[in-house]
Amino acid sequence: MNPFEKIFNYQVISRLEESGTIPLTSHERAWLKRMLAHPAASEALTPATLQKLNDLLTPDETMELSVSLVEKAKSVERQVYHPLLRTLGRILSAQQGIRLTYTNNHRSHRANRSGIPYKLEYSIVKKEWYLLWYDLRNRTLKATRLSHIRSVQEETLMDREYKDASITIEAILESRKEQAVLEVIPLYNGELSRILYAFSCFDKEVTYNEERDAYRITLSFLMDDREYILSKIRFLGKRLKVIEGKVLQQRMWETSAKALARYGITSEE
Repeated sequence: MNPFEKIFNYQVISRLEESGTIPLTSHERAWLKRMLAHPAASEALTPATLQKLNDLLTPDETMELSVSLVEKAKSVERQVYHPLLRTLGRILSAQQGIRLTYTNNHRSHRANRSGIPYKLEYSIVKKEWYLLWYDLRNRTLKATRLSHIRSVQEETLMDREYKDASITIEAILESRKEQAVLEVIPLYNGELSRILYAFSCFDKEVTYNEERDAYRITLSFLMDDREYILSKIRFLGKRLKVIEGKVLQQRMWETSAKALARYGITSEE
């Protein structure tokens, strides 16, 4: 690997994360100052947070956007911010329960369902926010789109109730977890930072075999994220090889077989 690889490589970022340090460039601070001036900032942030950020950024210059700046045409995207984020975030911080009225994927109406919120997640694939919560009536773990929630109210919980539900939720999530080991082809070791960035939203461990000059990435993910993992592996192409994870190996074999079949090449050949 080139010893003069750019500073934001995996090793440096790992050390910064361990110490709780977040590096910010002057360009990022200027961009943030410009974004805080947008009308949506007052909806996404509390007045106190908005004021604190503006005070911290006072010495910085505001990013200037030229009037001639042109954006390439693209498909319409959903707004990343959702009005319920602040409400649900506050309830999660307070470790309280919720009472939801929402519609499911089949457009069936569900009213006044008591539950315990666990986490807010953003789907990179579907471009939507989800609430991961435990339905007390059905004793099931659910992931509901924020766009499907019609109303939410906070419900007071005893500390013991919240703790017991959290243990149950974590046990359910643990049963849905999968692991896979990916090996970086040594020729592409110099692209390690880019490869790890593709899996930045997943828990992972990186090991290095000095004799083979090879990096191995152990990924931990939920079954629901398997398709997203596969899309990233396909995107990175010949840079990676799936060493462990039978389901991923089988799916990659099927993808390769279908691609070859388009050109009249079968596995028997």
